[in-house]
Amino acid sequence: MLASVPRQMPALSYSQEIQRRVARVGFDWEDINGIIDKLSEEVKEFKQATDEQKAQEFGDLLFVLVNIARRLGIDSEAALRKANKRFYRRFTYMEGICHQRGLNLAELSFDEQNALWEEAKREVN
Repeated sequence: MLASVPRQMPALSYSQEIQRRVARVGFDWEDINGIIDKLSEEVKEFKQATDEQKAQEFGDLLFVLVNIARRLGIDSEAALRKANKRFYRRFTYMEGICHQRGLNLAELSFDEQNALWEEAKREVN
């Protein structure tokens, strides 16, 4: 059932496809609430993981998030691409504001940077 899924696919798309295929035979949560509960469980496991376990637990988090996207009909690859573009536009806005105001972004505190981020979120979609 899974062997014919091309392994060279982007990881998010591959995850979405293998989850879609197993769901066709009933290996799926009854509803999205079960997946949300699983996400909470995975977050807890990630928080408790040792440094050696972090990468595996992070992968589990991504896998569950892709499952949520699949259930909602969201293409996880496309959603992440859009989020990347939005982040890029907002961060570039922050850099431009710093340049206009004569500020060095790297010298600002995290709180000051976060205030600029909030401004960027209001100004840039």
